[in-house]
Amino acid sequence: MWGFYFSELVRSLPFFIKGLWMTVAVSGLSLIMGTIIGFIWGIMRTSKNKVLRYLIGAWVDLIRGTPFLVQVFIVFFILPGIGIELEAFPAAVIALTNLAACFICEIVAGGILAVSSGQREAATASGLSAYQQLRYIILPQAIWQILPPLTGQAISLAKDSALVSTIAVYDLTMQGRAIIAETFLTFEIWFTVAAIYLIITVTLSLVVTIMENYFKIRV
Repeated sequence: MWGFYFSELVRSLPFFIKGLWMTVAVSGLSLIMGTIIGFIWGIMRTSKNKVLRYLIGAWVDLIRGTPFLVQVFIVFFILPGIGIELEAFPAAVIALTNLAACFICEIVAGGILAVSSGQREAATASGLSAYQQLRYIILPQAIWQILPPLTGQAISLAKDSALVSTIAVYDLTMQGRAIIAETFLTFEIWFTVAAIYLIITVTLSLVVTIMENYFKIRV
């Protein structure tokens, strides 16, 4: 049995690699864009403009309070009804980016608000502009509050990406289903898929640890 499994595993390796590449591409693009948008939204979330704060807060609460699978279906199936046609890959990236941005927005806003008001008052008294306060005083201190939960969000995003297989994105999960349909090795293939996801999440954790050490040197 196991000999048959390993022979099928070797034969299916190109499909696993294709699925892994698709998972990394979708997750990586979404994480990069979601981080950029999330930082911008997080900064806006702490601004003095109440309308801006409430609008971003309402959107974040909406996305965080609804299942991601429903969001994927809305982007892929509902938007074409209003004239926005999307292929499976961009639809998956848009849905994942929006999800990541909303969670990262709250992480960034929490990190900024965690900086003591005394730091802000001292910066204001020193004549620093709002941008200079954010760049040189607030963000360097807030980054320590932001990085740990950001690691968890990156890992969650990699795992959430498995749901994009529901719209025919041939990621790791979709390739696993295709291999199972051909080999009927349900347990063995899903075990392999889970192991690959574990490697991805462990790698992400190591990357963020390196980033944390880098910031320790820089700050």
